[in-house]
Amino acid sequence: MEETAVSVRQEARGDSEKEILALYRAHLSKGRATLAELLGSHMEVESSGAWLTTSDGERFLNAGGYGVFIMGARHPLVMEYVTRQLHTHPTATRILLEPTVARAAEELVSVLPPGLDRVHFALSGAEAVETGLKLARANGYRRTVSFTGGYHGKTLGALSATAKEVYQRPFRPLLPDFTHLPYGDAEALRAELAAHPGEVCVVVEPVQGEGGVVIPPAGHLKQVEELVRAYDGFLVLDEVQCGFGRLGEWWGADIEGIRPDVLLAGKALGGGVLPVSAAAATRKAFSPFDKDPFVHTATFSGQPVLMAAVQGAIRAVKEERLITRAMDLGAQLLPRLSEIAHRNLPGLVADVRGRGLLIGVELAEAGLAGELLIELFNNGVVANHSMNGNAVVRFTPPATLTPGEVSYLLDAFDRATHDVVRRSARMPEGASHALR
Repeated sequence: MEETAVSVRQEARGDSEKEILALYRAHLSKGRATLAELLGSHMEVESSGAWLTTSDGERFLNAGGYGVFIMGARHPLVMEYVTRQLHTHPTATRILLEPTVARAAEELVSVLPPGLDRVHFALSGAEAVETGLKLARANGYRRTVSFTGGYHGKTLGALSATAKEVYQRPFRPLLPDFTHLPYGDAEALRAELAAHPGEVCVVVEPVQGEGGVVIPPAGHLKQVEELVRAYDGFLVLDEVQCGFGRLGEWWGADIEGIRPDVLLAGKALGGGVLPVSAAAATRKAFSPFDKDPFVHTATFSGQPVLMAAVQGAIRAVKEERLITRAMDLGAQLLPRLSEIAHRNLPGLVADVRGRGLLIGVELAEAGLAGELLIELFNNGVVANHSMNGNAVVRFTPPATLTPGEVSYLLDAFDRATHDVVRRSARMPEGASHALR
């Protein structure tokens, strides 16, 4: 396997950045090419643990990845499961019984909140959201409430729930009967549910990741659940980004003991190796899908090699106690990042907040956030912008960080914040728009 990795690395390093940029512009996205140029046109060709390596041999600590890498890249257990499956039976007919999907569902249910014992597997988070929305419709809930700042994907149904004008505008009309309420406003939710009892599906994130790491008031999620039950609604928790250990619990639902009708998982579910998502539901909520096995299907749903990744990922989280590690590392990183940000960027930091290993640094305006991302990269760290919170730089490092890697991250953040102040005029015009 190591010889293969070396061969792939050497082949990738034979590609020039100029050639790959030209291919991006010709066949992928001119905008993506422009964004890559802002970051120096580096090409990532290898990853392991918390680190990625570029074609020119530079190494970067990966504190980004949009929440995918809770166990780092190429975790040995996940790779073991996937490699074994790849060499035996990677893709199934979906006609006969197939054990890996059954075992993956069993493993996932074992770590979900009680009562969620039916699972539909997919590939992307948006597909999981679509599944949740379809379950609501199939159960008779024709109206949907989601929240401003929320992000649920960009397929047509998911986009109807994603409350951001710039993403919705080109694709209108979207699905009807979607209402967007202020996140954290229980009274607004009460009024909407009371106006349409027995008709409303509520889709909510326990923490809004793409919204800029927006954390609801203590007790709010429990209040949402109580309101949904009081008015005979349907509750979908979107944990695609914040679930699977990212918040220092298996799920955001566990923080306040929430029991939704449907819980959505993704990103880290594939162990940082393969794309996997899932919609887990109660038996009652899932009953329309139980009645007809062909009412909601996908060719690659539950394919064996993907299910092997899920099994390896769950085993890795359990055996390495990554939930506790995420909680402990977050408690260590959050105050240190906050102290550095406020010390080095006086008057330019609106807030530093987080839960577990989902941490956001909110700057005074989006241009500063874009510049901080670039300076972090210049100092050897990959972080993310927030698509619905442009002024927020988001850190989602793995729960496998060593003490040395924690120090590296904090030192790089210290240098990057100094560099933002010293070189505030370096960012090309329009860069913050490109990071939108």
